[in-house]
Amino acid sequence: MSSTSALDAFLDKWRSRWPEWTVAETFVPEQQRTRAVAWFALLQEFDDILNIAGDPLPADAKLAWWGEELRSWAGQRSRHPLGRVLEPVAAPWAQLAEALPGLLASRAAAADPAHAYERLEAFALAAAQVECALFEGQRDAAAALATQVLAQRLADAGIAAVPLSLRGGEAAQAQQRWAQTLLQRWPRRVEGPRPRRIVSALARARIAQQARAARKPPSQMATLWRAWWAGLG
Repeated sequence: MSSTSALDAFLDKWRSRWPEWTVAETFVPEQQRTRAVAWFALLQEFDDILNIAGDPLPADAKLAWWGEELRSWAGQRSRHPLGRVLEPVAAPWAQLAEALPGLLASRAAAADPAHAYERLEAFALAAAQVECALFEGQRDAAAALATQVLAQRLADAGIAAVPLSLRGGEAAQAQQRWAQTLLQRWPRRVEGPRPRRIVSALARARIAQQARAARKPPSQMATLWRAWWAGLG
């Protein structure tokens, strides 16, 4: 596989999970669009490692590899296809690498919502700082980034993602309670650079459906309006 087709495979993998982006990226500056998808594809790699089902050892090894890869990006020696797009930006890649091992603690059930956020704090801060460098943002969106990681874990892992304090009764009810809690902590419009604000609005719309126990894909018009509003400013 050529380097170009390998890169396209990673970008298309993310796009396939976020079909709303086809509409929403209209409001992302054209020169940032490929970089935005590459960055979100990288974060998706971390989500997949965190939310692995079954034996976690291969995923743990992959996370360790990513740590070394990100450190190599700081020296402009990338090996992964995503590095072709992301590495040229002078971002704090080494700091993000240092924060990656903290993700593993989030596989175990959190005691309560505060504990769930606390365990992600270092990763979210490091990722948000990289994001500001990638998209020339002045304010980071660490809290929104952490919430999106938790929301994705709920979507991928189900009841295993729910803090112990919210469990009880049927699993579906516990998951809905956690979705509602995440939604309450997730502003409709977050801080951060424009690509983050837009993707956060799309992700929030997904968790809102789970909080209401109503799984109906948003219309293109709803997505268009949501992305426009999130991208203002």
